[in-house]
Amino acid sequence: MDDVTQLAAWQALDAARRATPALKDMFRDDPERFAKFSVRLPGLLADFSKNPVTDEVRHLLVRLAEEAGLDEKRRAFFAGENVNSTEDRPALHMALRAPAQSVLKAGGQNVVPEVHQTLNRMRSFAEAVRSGAWHGHGGQEITDIVNIGIGGSHLGPQLATEALSFYHHPRLSCHYVSNADASDLARVLARLSPESTLFIVASKTFTTAETMLNAHIARDWVLSHYKGDMEAVSRHFAAASTNGAAVRDFGIAAHNMFPFADWVGGRYSVWSAIGLSTMIMAGPERFSDMLAGANEMDAHFRTAPFEANLPVMLALIGIWHRNFMGYAAQAVIPYHAVLRRLPAYLQQLDMESNGKSVTKGGHPVATATGPLVFGEPGTDAQHVFFQWLHQGTDIAPVDFVAAVDTEFETPPQQKMLLANLLAQAEALMEGNGETAAHKHHPGNRPSTILLFDRLDAQSLGMLMALYEHKVFVQGAIWNVNSFDQWGVNLGKAMAKTLELEMEAGVAGPHDSSTRGLLTHIIAKTGERLQEAA
Repeated sequence: MDDVTQLAAWQALDAARRATPALKDMFRDDPERFAKFSVRLPGLLADFSKNPVTDEVRHLLVRLAEEAGLDEKRRAFFAGENVNSTEDRPALHMALRAPAQSVLKAGGQNVVPEVHQTLNRMRSFAEAVRSGAWHGHGGQEITDIVNIGIGGSHLGPQLATEALSFYHHPRLSCHYVSNADASDLARVLARLSPESTLFIVASKTFTTAETMLNAHIARDWVLSHYKGDMEAVSRHFAAASTNGAAVRDFGIAAHNMFPFADWVGGRYSVWSAIGLSTMIMAGPERFSDMLAGANEMDAHFRTAPFEANLPVMLALIGIWHRNFMGYAAQAVIPYHAVLRRLPAYLQQLDMESNGKSVTKGGHPVATATGPLVFGEPGTDAQHVFFQWLHQGTDIAPVDFVAAVDTEFETPPQQKMLLANLLAQAEALMEGNGETAAHKHHPGNRPSTILLFDRLDAQSLGMLMALYEHKVFVQGAIWNVNSFDQWGVNLGKAMAKTLELEMEAGVAGPHDSSTRGLLTHIIAKTGERLQEAA
């Protein structure tokens, strides 16, 4: 059904919302609430008990998933059917982390062997860089990797690389450049040597404007050092792309190009050749562990019954918050500094996927879709916006992400970290009994805790895949296409026109604001050029 609000379960949930008790009353009335509303997988405990969900609401949410056809939509997803309807292709990123003996088909062909061919080539290249066997054009070992990408070609690899920093090769440093602002690339190049730097141009189409602008500037920087010798490009550049012709025209050697299929969406691409920078920094073994963790979550999502299925329950509780409780935002707080990019990664994953107002049937959606996602690592976030979370006029559910053990923290630090996490979740739920108005915390503010046994490559893969599938489930229930992003394209297309007008020095027909600003910029640019002359 195109309109999810017409389903019987939706109507029943709307009625149940009006009878939902306060969170602390739920705990008072049911001593077994934690056991009932937590799900365990090997290495992971998910606690959903601090969300305003009763037994009846959970039952109705599962019914909603069933009535919305989630089981059939999940089957089509894993079967490689064209679930990305507007672009007429599959979204089969699960194949990127499938074991070599697996069978996952797109267009009737098993795509897993091709995936592993690329993975094997990536491993060989990564080992050559890590061992020092790969030299720059002048004979020096590589010391710095610069990943040039944007969106999923930037956020996923950066998150994974930073999260796995304990495993980094001691000789290597990695830098991520995405912004078209000149200062982004310039500040990186200022402290590097052309002779020991390897650039990875990460672009599915090899036409992304911001990425290719930075890539050409980086190439000019290398060629300037080597007096225009194009042979240097083959020693200092690699590409993760689907566009072989454009990569070749850029000057990157064929053996330095690592392809992936067009059914890999940008925000789901870290598992592909786009993850090359992560593989080089953390090593092929850890990258394989990350893939294995994601594959574990794939298997769980594919087979577990809805009420015990982590991605399904995370998604359903999110729908309860968004559509029935009226919470427009979702906070994600990782209690690990190395996961500092997790909120930004999930912003793109969630908001680009489900920030949609039209159903797959082409009709306006009848209800709110994806929430605003934000966050920062705890404990920093506690001193930034937790005031708003505890005492503000709006309520935003919180996903707390942590691990009992990591490679980094000493026991006193880890105890302080985890104590803060538990305290914040309890305080959000309980509030306090202060009579002084300015000290009063109302409580009844929901949270979920995802607690891993250990923060490592495998658990990172599980975590990222968990949220991927959560987003899929919500899109399936809202009946929106979670795999396109037409909203990204309109502004970029208009920017090309404005850029040409800036070059010509003449403002075209626009609204008065755009035309006024454009005229001002053209004038100021002209003044600067005159001063330089």
